[in-house]
Amino acid sequence: MAQFYSAKRRVTTRQIVTATVYELDGAGQGVARHKGKALFINGALPGEQVEVEIVEEKRAWARGNAKRLLSTSPERVTPACPYFSQCGGCSQQHASPELQQRSKAQSLARMLGQATGQPVEVTHIIAGEAYGYRRRARLGLSWHRRSQTLQMGFRRASSDELVNITQCPVLKPELDALIKPLHQVLSGLQASDRLGHVELIQADNGTQLVLRHLDPLSDEDRRKLERFSHNHQIALYLAPDSDTLEQVSGEMPYYRLDDLTLTFSPRGFIQVNAALNQQMVHQALAWLELRPQDRVLDLFCGMGNFSLPMGNYAESVIGVEGVTALVEKGAYNAALNNLSRVSFYQHNLEEDVAQQPWAAQGFNKVLLDPARAGAAGVMNHIIKLAPERVVYVSCNPTTLARDCQILLTAGYQLERVTLLDMFPHTGHVESMVLFSRK
Repeated sequence: MAQFYSAKRRVTTRQIVTATVYELDGAGQGVARHKGKALFINGALPGEQVEVEIVEEKRAWARGNAKRLLSTSPERVTPACPYFSQCGGCSQQHASPELQQRSKAQSLARMLGQATGQPVEVTHIIAGEAYGYRRRARLGLSWHRRSQTLQMGFRRASSDELVNITQCPVLKPELDALIKPLHQVLSGLQASDRLGHVELIQADNGTQLVLRHLDPLSDEDRRKLERFSHNHQIALYLAPDSDTLEQVSGEMPYYRLDDLTLTFSPRGFIQVNAALNQQMVHQALAWLELRPQDRVLDLFCGMGNFSLPMGNYAESVIGVEGVTALVEKGAYNAALNNLSRVSFYQHNLEEDVAQQPWAAQGFNKVLLDPARAGAAGVMNHIIKLAPERVVYVSCNPTTLARDCQILLTAGYQLERVTLLDMFPHTGHVESMVLFSRK
C-alpha cells in the first residue's frame, strides 16, 4: 500500500544534551553553558550534572528541562508538597531555603551592579519560615464536565489548567486545614458548576473566605455556605461580580502591626507574609532614622502599611496611593489609631504629580513601595524634593535597577541593600534599598 507524506504526521525530536550547572538564577532555574551560550534548566541545581531536554533555543540562550540527574547537589531537598512537580505556585521546593536566598541575593546584587556601574553587596537577608507563611491565597474553581466534579486548586506553570489539590504546605495552617472541607461543601452546592474562584485570608481576628459565584445563589446554597462559615468559625463574603462584596457572617478583618490595628477589605492588598512584613516595616523605619521634626512622603502607600507606623515618630506623614479604596482605608485606620499626623491622598503616580496639593510640601525623607512597574513617574519629583534619605521597597529588581540609576545620577549614594525572602520557593525577588544624599 502506498504511503503519502503528511506534514501533520511529522514528529520533531527534541535535543537531549548533558550539562553541568554552575549557579541558580533568581527565578530558580539552573544555569549552565551549552554551545557558548547560557542554558537555563528547570529542576537543576548548582553543582549537578544533568541530562537536559532543550525546549527553546535562541541566538544568545536556550531553555530546557532536567530529564535525569547524573549527580546530585547536597543542597537538593525533598519538596514538602506532593503537587510540586505539577502546580505552578512554587518553583524551588527542591532547593534548600539557604540556596534559594543566596541565589536571589547574588542575582539582585548582579543586576544592581550592572545598573549602577559599581560593585553592590546585599548586606542583609530578612527571612522567616519556609512553609506555613502565606496568609492569603486565591484558589481557582473549575467544573470538570467529563467527571462531573468540581476542581479546586492552582494553575499549572504557563497553563490555565487547574491542579486539583487537597493541601498546600506554604499556606498558614488554618488555611491549609480548610481546603478539604471547603472543597466538599462547594462540590455539594447546586451552583457548583458556576463558581469562579475562592479567596482565603488569615487575618489576626480569624479566617476570611470570599466566594466568587457566576450566577445568583439559591437560598439552599446560601444556607449551606452560612452553616459552613459558622461551623468553621470563618467570616464569609459573597462576590457576584468584581465590584460587589456581600458580607454574610463575621467581622471586619484586621492585622496588628506593633501597637496598631490595621483593618482591611478582604479584597484589598496586604502583604501575604505577616512575619516578614513586620520585619520589613521595622527595617524601613530604622533606615529612615525618624525624628520628631521629620516630614515623610510615602509613595504607593496602599492602606498605610508603612505610613501608619511612621506616624508615631515623625512630625508629618503623607501617604499617596492610586487606588481610592486603599486611600479611604488608610484614612480610616489613621483615625482608628488616633494618628492625627498621618494624611492620605489619592493620585495615579504614573502621571505628573507637580500640581497635587501634597506635592508642594517639603519632605526630608521618602519611602516608596511601587508595584512591578516601578516608580518612573515620580523619580524626578523625588529628586526635586532632595530628601536626606530614600527607602525603596521593590518587588521587581529590573525596575528597581532602572530607578536606582536616576537617584545615583542625581548625586545620591546607595547605602544598603536587603533581600526580603517574602515568598520562599518562588522566583519572586523582593528587596529594600537605602539611598542617602551626599
